[in-house]
Amino acid sequence: MTVHMPDLRRIGIVGMGYVGLTLAAAMARKGFEVHGVDTDPFVLESLSQGKPHIFEPGVTETFTELIGKNIFIARELPDDGVDAAIICVSTPVDETTHEPRLKNLAAAAEHVADRCAPTTLVVVRSTVPVGASRAVVLPPLVEKWGSARLVMAPERTIQGQALRELVELPQVVGGLDDESRELGVRLFGGLSAQVVPVSTVETAELVKLTNNCHTDVIYSFGNEVAMLTERLGLDPLEVIRATNLDYPRPDIAKPGYVGGGCLSKDPYIMITSGERNGYVPKLIAAARTLNEETPVHVAHRVVELMSGSRTLLVLGWAYKGHPPTDDMRGTPIVSMMPVFSAAGIHVLGHDPLVLPRVIREYGGEPVDVAEGFQRADAVLVITDHPDYKAIDVDEVLPGGNVRLVYDSWRILNADKVTANGVRYAALGYEVPA
Repeated sequence: MTVHMPDLRRIGIVGMGYVGLTLAAAMARKGFEVHGVDTDPFVLESLSQGKPHIFEPGVTETFTELIGKNIFIARELPDDGVDAAIICVSTPVDETTHEPRLKNLAAAAEHVADRCAPTTLVVVRSTVPVGASRAVVLPPLVEKWGSARLVMAPERTIQGQALRELVELPQVVGGLDDESRELGVRLFGGLSAQVVPVSTVETAELVKLTNNCHTDVIYSFGNEVAMLTERLGLDPLEVIRATNLDYPRPDIAKPGYVGGGCLSKDPYIMITSGERNGYVPKLIAAARTLNEETPVHVAHRVVELMSGSRTLLVLGWAYKGHPPTDDMRGTPIVSMMPVFSAAGIHVLGHDPLVLPRVIREYGGEPVDVAEGFQRADAVLVITDHPDYKAIDVDEVLPGGNVRLVYDSWRILNADKVTANGVRYAALGYEVPA
């Protein structure tokens, strides 16, 4: 019997969030016919006009050029199906229990089962607990079709570089069986220069979790050093630079905030995967706790250093500044604002990419940088956005009321700040008053 092997050029992508949006752009640029699916009316309307709702370099240009040509957006997959259906829906964790919520994943699998056929290659791209592809996605496919071709191919890009990394990073593909894996390798071989086949879907699921949890642990160690240097009166960057210089072991990361859509939830998905199999990943849990406590600690320290002052300018509301993004998932400001509110502090806000209405939604008053420096008693720099690195403190500090600059990423000139009679502090480091 001859097994039908689709040509894998007509692709459906279910979920037009960050993962699905960037994958759609990258695959369209490679010549695939891409059918993007989403249930949000705003997302559908915006993308249908070639206007992405999420900032990522190169995506807007791609959609502007290719929408209606080889990118098509709709609420459902085409009536006549697709060669491959890639599930890219969100898999959030519960804010209280931190248990993964897989309702979107199950709904996407049902939709693919209803709109496609057994010959369709189904790809799980969403981050899921180990075993979820087999336990949640596979059953509705088998129930509807009798058999299924299923792979897990995790997304591993960094925001700000996604379109480049989608074609340059190795694409990991784990299959339900040999046929599925072969099809997955063929599909992603049309996107990336290197494909890494692994033995099972579960292996591929754990690859994604391992990548992100390892990153979370690395960053947490830098924060651990900063917590020590703050209390010892030392400079964490001096310690880390000397530690790393020409030393042939893994580098220590700078202290900083750790957020985003992946690092703020994937450790909990990893922890769940372990707990369900009789093991609690202790190091991963401790790292996530420390990284979540860091912005809260900073907020309390800023309140203490403000010494009763009442107006704070916060520069940077997205979760990171470099590469630039407008993503608010896992942003430090969320855990900082309750501390500022409790202290009666009025927060002025600025971000080069985050819209003023979003800053208002999170409790801030939008201002431009110059106005903020003139009105504020203190400044908290949360992200290392290039615009903030370019700030000349000799221009913005004179004539205002700022008496404290808390420069989280050490991007401003500390000597110039103190020369203007302003106290300078950072993560794990404070210039004596």
